[in-house]
Amino acid sequence: MNRLERALAGLLSFPATPSIAAAADSAPAGSAVSVISLLQVILALGVVLAAIALFAWFLRHWMPGQTGASGILRVVGGVMVGPKERLVLVEVGETWLLVGVAASSVNLLHSMPRPAGAGAPPAPVAEGFARLLKQALAGRRRES
Repeated sequence: MNRLERALAGLLSFPATPSIAAAADSAPAGSAVSVISLLQVILALGVVLAAIALFAWFLRHWMPGQTGASGILRVVGGVMVGPKERLVLVEVGETWLLVGVAASSVNLLHSMPRPAGAGAPPAPVAEGFARLLKQALAGRRRES
């Protein structure tokens, strides 16, 4: 058994897989048992990571929640005023609402028409990042 196979057998035998470690130790020196075991572990890790990514995609696209700046309701801003208290400025159509949010209640504190100086909502951070990433990749392609 070479050093890599012994190290892999040691890692695989830690507390979870004594049968794999026993198979690796009893295998002849030229056997591919440890390589197959390693491939199974890598494949299982890939399946788990793919399941996590699929679940995250599902939550982002199918769960109800804030639809972004394109909806009729938009959070303009907010500030924490205590450990569980927050002031939130919400835009509904052409009206701005100042709402106090606490652990057990939500109260309307003030209502006013949308100010004339308030422009279009700012682009979400993700869109800005996507644009910057696209520019960086385009620049890298031009250099190649």
